Amino acid sequence: MCMESVASNDHNMADKLLKQIKQLSSPSGNAYQRLAHCFAKGLEARLAGTGNLIYSSLTAKVRSTSDALEAYKLYTSVVPFIHASYYYEIQTILEFAKKATSLHIIQFGSRQAINLMPLIQQLSNRPCGPPKLRITSIDFPEPGFEPATMVEEAGYRLANYCKKFNVPFEYHGMPQKWETVGLKDLKILKDEMLVVMCSYLLHYIMDDFFLENSPRDAVLKLIKRINPDVFIHSVVNSSYNSPFFVLRFQKALSHFSVMFDMFEAIMPRESPWRMICEAEILGKEILNTIACEGLERIIRPQTYKSWQAKTLRAGFRQLPLNQEIIKRLKVKVKANYHKDFFLKEANQWMLQGWKGHVIVALSCWKLN
Repeated sequence: MCMESVASNDHNMADKLLKQIKQLSSPSGNAYQRLAHCFAKGLEARLAGTGNLIYSSLTAKVRSTSDALEAYKLYTSVVPFIHASYYYEIQTILEFAKKATSLHIIQFGSRQAINLMPLIQQLSNRPCGPPKLRITSIDFPEPGFEPATMVEEAGYRLANYCKKFNVPFEYHGMPQKWETVGLKDLKILKDEMLVVMCSYLLHYIMDDFFLENSPRDAVLKLIKRINPDVFIHSVVNSSYNSPFFVLRFQKALSHFSVMFDMFEAIMPRESPWRMICEAEILGKEILNTIACEGLERIIRPQTYKSWQAKTLRAGFRQLPLNQEIIKRLKVKVKANYHKDFFLKEANQWMLQGWKGHVIVALSCWKLN
């Protein structure tokens, strides 16, 4: 009812209904109250026309490193998605790079570079010695006067870790829009083993609805030109990407209801880190999805089946999943996480989710 009033620009009715929702919702209540709180803020911003302004200020706001780290630790300790995905990715890279003398990982997104540290340690233990490790990290420029902060910090951490384990290392950080990267920018060398990784970030790239030349297709074309030994792709599985507000709202409400239900079951209500997780991970995405339109709407997820069709059309073939790794991960998820999490496979995708809802998916590809 409130969503329909906002969609039809009935300010009087929408204001009245939003006031009622805000009285019943709370950022520290149960799952439904927290969900209602975030969606009410999104609807309020849409009604006022301030969605992009608020989203931009939230994106530019930098939390203290300790707060962000504590929230991240809590999230990864109770939600298996990131750990399971990176475990699969690292084991896949180790298998492909068994005899490589030079390994070049091109990573779209530097935010999770810390998750490559176990790979560095395992490369150092190879009986034949570690390969030369080159990492090219491409990430969106940070807002403000220091656009390279994120990629540079990732490089320092990785360099220190490689030094600790005596792994020869070279790092190239690229703070720029992904679709603007050219093949020559990547400085690919002859005879090095090539891995391309993209973990849960391609839904931040513009799609086909508003632009004639889709940036998502441009990124896939770049990966095709790279011609990696393996392209490991992890995606958020959802469909709140419609150009039509009412349909997008309904799909988003369905997706985020699952997420808030999940957080309610696995994190204490009074946890300040849970509130940070909900504000930083869920709240900002809800705001952008509901309150922004056109080029200002950054969050654009697709289902894994949609990504499968798009990647096949781009000229890739899907590689079979490693059954031994899948088997190990199923045991880990069952033994260490809440009983309602699941990890399974379908159509050569590793699927993870909550209570039957697929939330994230991973697959491996090679040029056809």
